Amino acid sequence: MRKKHRVVVVALGGNALIKPGETGKLPEQLRNMDNAMKHVAMLVKRGWKLILTHGNGPQVGDILLQNEMSKNAVPPMPLYVCVAESQGEIGYMIQETLYNRLHKLGIDKPIVTVITQVLVDRNDSAFRKPTKPIGPHYLRKSAMPRGWHFMKSKMGFRRVVPSPEPVRIVEADAIRKIMDKAIVIACGGGGVPVVRGRGEKGLVGIDAVIDKDLTAGKLAEIVKADMLIILTDVDAVELNYGKPNQRKLKRVGLSEIKKYYEEGHFAEGSMGPKVEAAMRFLEKDPKNRNKRKVIITSFDLLEKAIEDKAGTIIVR
Repeated sequence: MRKKHRVVVVALGGNALIKPGETGKLPEQLRNMDNAMKHVAMLVKRGWKLILTHGNGPQVGDILLQNEMSKNAVPPMPLYVCVAESQGEIGYMIQETLYNRLHKLGIDKPIVTVITQVLVDRNDSAFRKPTKPIGPHYLRKSAMPRGWHFMKSKMGFRRVVPSPEPVRIVEADAIRKIMDKAIVIACGGGGVPVVRGRGEKGLVGIDAVIDKDLTAGKLAEIVKADMLIILTDVDAVELNYGKPNQRKLKRVGLSEIKKYYEEGHFAEGSMGPKVEAAMRFLEKDPKNRNKRKVIITSFDLLEKAIEDKAGTIIVR
């Protein structure tokens, strides 16, 4: 009997592709992506069946800004179309760098990007209270285009957009079929947000950016993954962040991490959604039949984290 491959969903942070001090030029992003794929390729070498997803905060913000600056010459596209554009852009960068890394290891495996729609509720409260930061930082509010919602950040001001809950991954069946024959990149940027159309219409795009970590947890659930890995720009989840008693969490159980979450240790829009995605994924396997686990760590510590030697490991 052929050995069943274990399934892993890896979520790449959009901010991790543009390092502090970088402008986001293509050579910079490709270099950072290549470094990430150097580690991700080792999962394939170890025999894992791989599904990838990614954030898009900096990239979709840049695409929107390009639209804003060129609107008098070229018709601008709505935010949900910009999310689809970012899926293609970042998907291409993953495909190229991962292909090259796998070939260096002697592995010939097809890699496919699926432009993915994710259903949201048009009545989600997120549309009344935008919270998702995207794009560059501005030193002054007056430098931002009129009509934008914004938040104050350490570096000035940043645009925020609605971030509704993911309800259903529209292309779920296709992803399940493709993953048996190829490495799949799906649900980029949390997925293209769509709602049920009114009247005879099926699906209609809506301006928002869905949190990629919450969608990653749902993606891991629908492909029956054994493990969810969230790669970001920090080494581990930390308690009391920024305080004298700050400490990293190493191996932690679901009930314990839930207690810390409810105590407010993890910031909304930062570590909060990552921990929430981890909890939801683990809770969807109530009898722990698959012995699921979640890893939250940085790219460079991925191999050590797989061996329980780094990062934060969350189990039931």
